[in-house]
Amino acid sequence: MIGIVIVSHSKQLALGVRELAAQMVQGQVSIAVAAGIEDPENPLGTDSIQVYEAIASVFSDDGVLVLMDLGSALLSAEMAIEFLPEAQQQKVYLCEAPLVEGAIAAVVAAAAGRDIHQVMAEARGALLAKATQLGVVSRPLSLVTPTTNVESSTREIRLIVSNRLGLHARPAAQFVTTAARFQSQILVRNLTRNTELVRGDSINQVTTLGVRQGHELLITATGADADEALEALQGLFANNFGEAARSCCSNKEGLPNPEGEDNVALNSPPALHHEVTPATHGELSGIAASAGVAIAPVVHYQSTHISITEYHVDDPEPEWQRVQAAIHTAKQEIQAVFSQASLQIGDAEAAIFDAQLLFLEDPVLLEAAKERIFEHHINAEAAWQAVVDKVATSYRTLEDSYLQERVDDVVDVGQRVLRLLAGNAPANLHLEEPAILVATDLTPSDTARLDPRKVLGICTTSGSATSHSAIIARTLGIPAVLGVDAQVLHLADGTLMALDGESGKAWVEPESHILDLLAAKQEAWQTAQQEARATAHQPAITRDGRQVSVFANIGSINDVQVAVASGAEGVGLLRTEFLYLDRTSAPTEQEQLEVYQAIAQVLDNRPLIIRTLDVGGDKPLPYLRVGFPEANPFLGWRGIRFCLDHLDLFKTQLRAILRASVGHQIKIMLPMIASVTEVRAAKVILGEVQAELNQAGISFDAAMKVGIMVEVPAAVAIADKLAAEVDFFSIGTNDLSQYVMASDRTNPSVANLVDALHPAVLRMVQQTIQAAHAAGISVGLCGELAADILATPILLGLGLDELSVNPQSIPGVKQAIARFSIVESEAIVASALQQDSAEHVRELMSTSVIPPA
Repeated sequence: MIGIVIVSHSKQLALGVRELAAQMVQGQVSIAVAAGIEDPENPLGTDSIQVYEAIASVFSDDGVLVLMDLGSALLSAEMAIEFLPEAQQQKVYLCEAPLVEGAIAAVVAAAAGRDIHQVMAEARGALLAKATQLGVVSRPLSLVTPTTNVESSTREIRLIVSNRLGLHARPAAQFVTTAARFQSQILVRNLTRNTELVRGDSINQVTTLGVRQGHELLITATGADADEALEALQGLFANNFGEAARSCCSNKEGLPNPEGEDNVALNSPPALHHEVTPATHGELSGIAASAGVAIAPVVHYQSTHISITEYHVDDPEPEWQRVQAAIHTAKQEIQAVFSQASLQIGDAEAAIFDAQLLFLEDPVLLEAAKERIFEHHINAEAAWQAVVDKVATSYRTLEDSYLQERVDDVVDVGQRVLRLLAGNAPANLHLEEPAILVATDLTPSDTARLDPRKVLGICTTSGSATSHSAIIARTLGIPAVLGVDAQVLHLADGTLMALDGESGKAWVEPESHILDLLAAKQEAWQTAQQEARATAHQPAITRDGRQVSVFANIGSINDVQVAVASGAEGVGLLRTEFLYLDRTSAPTEQEQLEVYQAIAQVLDNRPLIIRTLDVGGDKPLPYLRVGFPEANPFLGWRGIRFCLDHLDLFKTQLRAILRASVGHQIKIMLPMIASVTEVRAAKVILGEVQAELNQAGISFDAAMKVGIMVEVPAAVAIADKLAAEVDFFSIGTNDLSQYVMASDRTNPSVANLVDALHPAVLRMVQQTIQAAHAAGISVGLCGELAADILATPILLGLGLDELSVNPQSIPGVKQAIARFSIVESEAIVASALQQDSAEHVRELMSTSVIPPA
């Protein structure tokens, strides 16, 4: 049965509400209380650990409903959910219903056997009876479609939003980009909140509808393709905006656990017994946003202030052209941030920047800016600032706190364009020595640029635990305390600070006993992580005895240290693009040599597969521009094509790799191969570099193996010919999926089609493996599919020799491999290849795959 949790600042209030609610159902429903704090002097407050324990005490697979009063109660509830295993997180729902009335309505509905969504609906409607009785309303809110002047071709549908966070940034982006594909005018209204109709092609108008889980929407389409438009939008809702697969997950990486057991969440806080209480000298209290302990000198960061002066212009056309040019450049910058963030924090979290790109394409925003320039005859900076401020205000006035926080993204992208209009350089975030960054706030773009090796902690005077900046900080593993007193901004650079991202406290010039306690807590944290990873250092062996290598995909020196600590048996993909980012010119041979040697040294003779430079598509570099516009950059001058046309660049990298190979197990991998000619051309160049090194008396591994990425359908079609030219294959399912499905994976309008579990993609993978094994060479897979535990039996059954995943996923993947036998997996593959869609493959995996006990 559904569990109920009551969160309040007052323990007495919460206990009274629980007693009243319990009497309504004679104790049939489990009700837990998380209220007040253990401080006799100031007992009012909330504690996320209390909330976590309360949720755990009444947890049920049927769901847990959390009701809260105001202020920190909501924040504590949100933080508590993050402490739960991912599988349990998906079954806990925060409800904005009134505490007393909502609790009574919820327990009655739960006792009647209603499901979690029905219970939430009852709680949300709890005030209606009282309002009606008092004469505040004479009837329930009408759900009748407003009268509008529309043509006879108008169609409409009503849909219930089922994904957990409603239309937050990414689902809203999918909705808008889908609506924008059609000629028909799409309007949408939140019936649950009784809003007005707004334009469906406006990211800001759709987001500010405040759509959450369980809300009902009315969507109208007027035009020749109205039926097709509504069918496409209905498909998004039916597919939970691509979030359905994550609802069954049980670990931080979003990996489904086929046994339904709780994998160890390596990034969740361990049980700690070193509390730092009570308040001491120099202690600051804030919001616990990203767990972990940091002790370091502070360094202040302040974004560049842009001063705007409004002035009259006689000719508005040049001002509008300036806005368009700045937006174009801003898009390129955001795309570069997305590319770097993908390397550093993964595609899933980097997708935060997809919504920023859509903001710059919002027709309502652009029309408003243009209108302001032409009607008021004012300069571009003033017009743009006014329009962005208006949008930001509309977010801030929303009742939904989660959606209020999306204003950070609006301000972030708005300031980027304003900076370009004003000709200002971006603020410098480079640190010479490790430090704790102190700031008023950090934008998502700022945070994505942080180097965890130098930024040991974050302390800001504003922000929240659910902001995109906080999410990125957690993904990067940087401890963060937000919302501290503004006095921290007056500290001198170099002042020693300690912060605890779990408790939300920071200490300025901490006393020795505080440092000792924090050091003990830090050590306990590290010990817990080491214990959790202990089993990950065992080989991955199936139940019938076949060993499968589990390697890591990395994009930095820091990544390789995490990979080894997580149990990686080698590196299956070193993305060398990180060496070329944040620079004005390509790295030298010596710079690359030092990095490759450092990574190989950490691996201690484990295999290291270095992919040669793969730029283009979604990975542009400012100083390596193609030189002409590419309508379809994913189909253009990228990967091996680019390198073969830039021989100095290519040879420099090959020389560095060859020189680093001495005494190490290094292999070269060529990206984006589509023909035998490309492989042979690259091998000729490699031979020339080897000859030059021989002539110069420079040592290298003459037997170093050369492989290719299989990520283009053409490579699959001629895999037998390619296998005769190289020593190994590595299948890149991220690109292969988009090319097979003819869908740009960075375009939210069609990104849902890019699914590596589609039978068409799986058949390509099977064909590649068969060709490789027939030629006697090994084949691995380094796309995101390798980290999807739902797909593990399929990958085993297809016969892959190795899987290469992000370092954090290694323990879960190894556990999954050990649960299956090859015989069982081959049977699963046979069935999966006969399905007609990725959705049906996922259904097959989630319903028919029963791993051994």
